[in-house]
Amino acid sequence: MFPRLPPVTQALLIGNGLLFLLQWMLGDSTFAPFMLWPVSEYGFDPFSPAQNFQIWQLLTYGFLHGSFSHLFFNMLALFMFGAPLEQTWGGKRFLTYYLVCVAGAGLCQLLVGWWTVSSGGAAYPTLGASGGVFGLLLAYGMLFPNQRVMLLFPPIPMKARTFVIVFGAIELMLGFTGWQPGVAHFAHLGGMLFGWLLIRYWRGQPPFGGGRKPPRPRIVR
Repeated sequence: MFPRLPPVTQALLIGNGLLFLLQWMLGDSTFAPFMLWPVSEYGFDPFSPAQNFQIWQLLTYGFLHGSFSHLFFNMLALFMFGAPLEQTWGGKRFLTYYLVCVAGAGLCQLLVGWWTVSSGGAAYPTLGASGGVFGLLLAYGMLFPNQRVMLLFPPIPMKARTFVIVFGAIELMLGFTGWQPGVAHFAHLGGMLFGWLLIRYWRGQPPFGGGRKPPRPRIVR
């Protein structure tokens, strides 16, 4: 279907599209057990009804979307940034990275959901590939920092490194100010954070701090 795309990126695009069609045909309620729900006031219960956190939701929520525009922009970013990353890393490492970003974004959103529920707010589900996509943006900016990318609105070209910094700052501001309700901004930041940590791990660097760890000395006998 997409002969120029590497296989994992192609499979993710097709899978997200097919699941969105199923959501449209069967209704969102059918997929409620696979959306990311916050932990209820009674804590984690694997035998609870659908509207409570279940462990598989840390991955499944990232393959569901709330609207066509939600799906379109996430898949556009996956198409633009996923393919060059998969060609650089290979399919196995690329898929590992993407799923770690999705799950990491979900963990951050669980913290936000727990705080909301404990403060008397309503429990609401989270869905969408944005956590994984923001992780891809971070990786693209780290691997190709001087590559030029173009914003859609407004159409301004900038270096990938600048692009990532700008988007991260915007998400942080929106998350703390609440100017764009209904969007999981801290999940987006969580995807970037876990992606950054995984890349540092692959590079042999400590999670926070200096550069590459010094090599172990060889013992000469």
